[in-house]
Amino acid sequence: MATVSFDKATRIYPGSDKPAVDALDIEIEDGEFLVLVGPSGCGKSTSLRMLAGLEDVNSGAIRIGDRDVTHLPPKDRDIAMVFQNYALYPHMTVADNMGFALKIAGVNKAEIRQKVEEAAKILDLTDYLDRKPKALSGGQRQRVAMGRAIVREPQVFLMDEPLSNLDAKLRVSTRTQIASLQRRLGITTVYVTHDQVEAMTMGDRVAVLKDGLLQQIDSPRNMYDRPANLFVAGFIGSPAMNLVEVPITDGGVKFGNSVVPVDRDALSATTDKTVTVGVRPEHFDVAGAGSDLGLAVTVNVVEELGADAYVYGTAKLGDNSKDLVVRVSGRDVPEKGSTLHVVPRPGESHVFSTSTGERLSD
Repeated sequence: MATVSFDKATRIYPGSDKPAVDALDIEIEDGEFLVLVGPSGCGKSTSLRMLAGLEDVNSGAIRIGDRDVTHLPPKDRDIAMVFQNYALYPHMTVADNMGFALKIAGVNKAEIRQKVEEAAKILDLTDYLDRKPKALSGGQRQRVAMGRAIVREPQVFLMDEPLSNLDAKLRVSTRTQIASLQRRLGITTVYVTHDQVEAMTMGDRVAVLKDGLLQQIDSPRNMYDRPANLFVAGFIGSPAMNLVEVPITDGGVKFGNSVVPVDRDALSATTDKTVTVGVRPEHFDVAGAGSDLGLAVTVNVVEELGADAYVYGTAKLGDNSKDLVVRVSGRDVPEKGSTLHVVPRPGESHVFSTSTGERLSD
């Protein structure tokens, strides 16, 4: 197994002045599952392809273990890649697809068969070894692609949006299988997705990219609890964090008809007259009937999920309207068109600079 290092790795595509990946600095531990996540065009797939040797590195370096692989061809990097479209040979059986790389490498037939059968057992594919890919479901094809990677026993697994062709239910079950499989095999894995729920549920650590720049790298829990800037705060979490620009006042910030206490050091770190306060949907307290504390939210839509419900509403902030999402108990759901008064729970709000977007609160 091996560590992986991106050392200020940069990729600039010909004809462009702006790097697709800009001085990426990441150290991935041996056996770690790292997820690269971000919106379309953020540089996550380019980063993966640089590690695979499918894209040139214009400056900086990439290391696998103690080897500098920056300019090595893909075949010499000891990696195995799982693609979004599975990339299976349609004329070959599942067993032949899984063992093809070993056959090319000159491994004898008996050893190939043994490794393929071991991988098939792990992936619950034993009954399908003699079938062709067209006779398999999308989820089974994805497992064949995983099996092909496993039999090679590489130092690093690279996965480029491997679940995006699956339906929602299958995606949930397959991501659980991939995560538990990776932990069992202990192979260092770099996984690319645009789905932040996938990133949060699978990764030991998550790296968020935007416009080729690394925004934050942290454990899923820390990233949820302490987003480094407004972009990460709005990207991580489903539904997204509510971000509201509010005026600074004595003792904190003015949130509708209430003053919400905020760390004094956070407010002294900015010269702006306002700050942007972030509140997760589950961190609002709903004031009792007849109270006019906090922000008045007009209920537009309620999503009932059984145990709880999400209220999608609109609040007036000065001359502007702001859409907010509030999680409430599934047993106490407000009527559409009614008004809720909400206040951020003490100690659960996040404060960001309105001008720079950087986090101010601890």
